Amino acid sequence: MLLNINSLEGTIIPSRFRDRPHYPVHGLPLGLHLSPCLQMTRYPKSGRGRRWTVAELKAISDHWRGDTLADGDGLSGTVRVGNDSAITVHWRYAFKRDGKVAWHYCGTWPVSTLESVRAGRDAAREALKRRIDPNVKREADRVEARERIKAVIAEDEQRKANDISVESLIREWLKSGVLRKDGNAELVRVFEKDVFPKIGTKAVRVLTEQDLREVLGAVVGRGANRLAVTLSRDIRQAFRWAEKRQPWRRLLLEGNPAELLQIETIVDPAYDLSNVRTRVLTEREIVELRSTFARMATDYAGAPDKRAAPRPVQMTTQHALWISLSTACRMGELLMAQWKHVDLEAGTWFIPKENVKGARGKKQDHRVYLSPFALRYFQALHHLTGTTAWCFPSSDGKTHVDVKTVSKQVGDRQHRFKKRAMLRGRRNDDSLVLGRGAGGEWTPHDLRRTAATMMQALGVAPEVIDRCQNHVLAGSRVRRHYMTHEYDEEKRAAWGRLGAALETILVPTKAANGRRRAARPKVGTPDGVVLA
Repeated sequence: MLLNINSLEGTIIPSRFRDRPHYPVHGLPLGLHLSPCLQMTRYPKSGRGRRWTVAELKAISDHWRGDTLADGDGLSGTVRVGNDSAITVHWRYAFKRDGKVAWHYCGTWPVSTLESVRAGRDAAREALKRRIDPNVKREADRVEARERIKAVIAEDEQRKANDISVESLIREWLKSGVLRKDGNAELVRVFEKDVFPKIGTKAVRVLTEQDLREVLGAVVGRGANRLAVTLSRDIRQAFRWAEKRQPWRRLLLEGNPAELLQIETIVDPAYDLSNVRTRVLTEREIVELRSTFARMATDYAGAPDKRAAPRPVQMTTQHALWISLSTACRMGELLMAQWKHVDLEAGTWFIPKENVKGARGKKQDHRVYLSPFALRYFQALHHLTGTTAWCFPSSDGKTHVDVKTVSKQVGDRQHRFKKRAMLRGRRNDDSLVLGRGAGGEWTPHDLRRTAATMMQALGVAPEVIDRCQNHVLAGSRVRRHYMTHEYDEEKRAAWGRLGAALETILVPTKAANGRRRAARPKVGTPDGVVLA
């Protein structure tokens, strides 16, 4: 029923209308209420076909739930009331399809403005004029929009894939493509120091051989030729891994720049690429090393100001050097040793295969039979670190020291051979240069070679020396499988002869002129070390 608003002036409203919803139109007397019909059609202002305003929509009460608002030209809205009493209007455009009334959704106020709602209605009308179902068109527009979004996403992903950095590639290789004994800690350290700062952000697809040459050249420039060789191998390994996997494989289709590296053109021309060190300490140098340690301790003990005096080499480091020399072991294996694997009573040291250097699947356990010489230094070491689980504990005692600790201490005290600036917080002197430097720099690993050479001079068979050094048996897998003799007695004898030879060098026997024999240190007490 339509009411003429003007005719209501002065009219008494029946009591049955007084509690009904307020009618939000202009010109209605204050307090006037109209009788609602359930879900009735409501027109704005004074007549049918007039458009609604935002102010009128905001004045709608929740009593209008389900009512229809007519906006003209086939556009109508259904009033909805949310759980929070929020009023919304769901707008639709009515049209005929196949002789039946169909509806085209135009938006929901206030999420959609009235302008956009009416624009949706007008677009639907234009589509109908072209004999196009507006609902079909809308679905087609949705599909097209989704395809455009997919295209944008794909383009973005492609762009990101094209911009994958060198650091991302290497990080993934470190995570999934390689596993070193130290958990890749050394690899991470080297790449973070020498590679990532220079080319880490560079896109893989534009990486060139020259970029890699500059990285390695910087390493060579500070005298670290050996590191440059090792790093070039690691870079090549990382990129070979990436060549077989997406998304890096696609980025390397034009070639792997790491394969173009010729390390011989990058390292110092004087550097031996075969890396076959032949440095062996002479007997004179072995004696000099012991004397140097003793002099350092004496000078430090007599220094009036110990804070300013050079500190001697750590006693644990000294013990490590003598143990390595008398057992022919690798320094890294020694520094990872635990006291549970050392039997001081039986004079044995067990090295589990996980601590052994070598390729996965080819490592083997190793048992060292300690000579009296080696045993004395293990006993002295136990006096220093026996309260921990590790023979060479870290500062917090939770693990072993870094396996490069001894090498750094020895190298820092042979500064003349280093092509580098002074390192802050490190020793930068020549206190451990032996033979006035005539033989060149020596390293802890050279002690292993020295031990093997001494065994050879003592007449120990080469195959026994190999087993004392825990070398994998050469030959076919079948041969290694069936030839399982451990040479325990032969190895025990070889280590015993090596220890005796070191005793002879460091504590000479009676000379030919009849001089008295020098006093030997007591068993369990290394030279210069007094046990409580």
